[in-house]
Amino acid sequence: MIRLTRRSFVHIVAGLGLSAKPGRAENRPVARMWVSTVDGLQRMSVQPDVEFARRNRSDDAASSPGDRILITPARAYQRMLGFGSSLEPATCWNLSRLDPAQRSRVLARLVSPAQGLGMNLMRICIGTPDFTGDPWYSYNDLPPGETDPELKRFSIDKDRAYILPILQLARKLNPNLLFFASPWSPPGWMKTTGSLIGGSVLPQWYPAYAEYFVKFLAAYANAGIPIHAVTVQNEPGVDRAKEKSARWHYPSCHWTAEQERDFIRDHLGPALRRNRLKTKIWCYDHNYNETPEGDDPGIAYPRTILRDPGAAQFVDGVAFHGYAGQPAGMSAFQREFPTIPLHFTEGSVFGIEGGRQLIERLRNHAASYNAWVTMLDDNRKPNNGPFPASRTILTLNPTTLEVSEHFDFDLYGHFMKFIDRGAVRIESSDIARDIANVAFRNPNGNLVLIVINTATIERATSILAGRFSARISMRPKSIATLVWRGTD
Repeated sequence: MIRLTRRSFVHIVAGLGLSAKPGRAENRPVARMWVSTVDGLQRMSVQPDVEFARRNRSDDAASSPGDRILITPARAYQRMLGFGSSLEPATCWNLSRLDPAQRSRVLARLVSPAQGLGMNLMRICIGTPDFTGDPWYSYNDLPPGETDPELKRFSIDKDRAYILPILQLARKLNPNLLFFASPWSPPGWMKTTGSLIGGSVLPQWYPAYAEYFVKFLAAYANAGIPIHAVTVQNEPGVDRAKEKSARWHYPSCHWTAEQERDFIRDHLGPALRRNRLKTKIWCYDHNYNETPEGDDPGIAYPRTILRDPGAAQFVDGVAFHGYAGQPAGMSAFQREFPTIPLHFTEGSVFGIEGGRQLIERLRNHAASYNAWVTMLDDNRKPNNGPFPASRTILTLNPTTLEVSEHFDFDLYGHFMKFIDRGAVRIESSDIARDIANVAFRNPNGNLVLIVINTATIERATSILAGRFSARISMRPKSIATLVWRGTD
């Protein structure tokens, strides 16, 4: 069942209007601090204020990197678009099973800044992904042998059953919520396989497929769901039609970098512009490995697209997943294309080590973060795809319909609750063996520091920020968020 009370989150929200307390020498900053522990004894729990003192030489003489965190606000990196997860069919189905009052409460726990995590960026699907309990579908499925070049039979009606109502409620609960959308496959009649399973798009249908995006964006806008950005294809290196076992046959479509480049440059980009659509295009949407690995083409793929000026003019960001390679692949790409935003669009994290992974993604220039699949039931369902699911941040008891929150829910809260849209990541000390950190400056001037202790013992560390320093003690396997008014 839901364990963290609304009152607790209201207390958190009330604590975010921060300033140095009056009457303190040199206007020394005072940080608010929240802590969660893997053992569940602390859940976004408010701690005593952390008072900064005048920085001295002993603060700078720590024996190891984990013993101190040096913050340099003057050195700034990526500007954040947002944080969230996905409202894919499996999550939407489980939410739809709840009675209206409970459904609203659970969604508020996810997206409401006052009552929940304040997720402000959600990934949705154009048609079905692998995580669904329904038969696969696109918005223009036809009998074998038929085509529909003018898309006269285009329809999003299947989304109206339970997906669109969930998205509409989420947007009502958080009007600042943004959506980006990804297809797992174009309609089968456009493809070499004649099916949603694998293959690639026949070039003759590129104009129709660009119009398919336009129709989707218009239909969703008419339903009250404007789309901030689209990706051309989820994981374009994958072609599940090549798999001998039907177990692996789920919607997918293979694109080469050159094919996506040409589609964006000659069809999708012009179609969005011609229809005066403000929706952005994020290219790639696959793993951040630096060299090709099997089905994972790596960062050479988006490099091919952005090196073409005609395609690059339409691309507003590059989307990455985290199933192959290391987060450093994003930094390698950012060094070559420093002005293009990088978005982490799929890959949940689990446990305290997952928090460290999320920090690493942020420290490697991700301007947004989205987990994948928000709520399954206790049997990890629905899931028609081949991949076994880990426990999601929310789980539904399929019998009692009670919803449980898990540690990863709180873990996400330490980031999503405090890092505002428009925040800028600022320089902080490198990650140490047990202590990981990342720091931001919010648009209101507050500094946000997230610190993780992955060790099984308590660890103390100093925070050095400008002329001031403070000492904190981190519980075993814990995460802490500190927020204070910057003074330098």
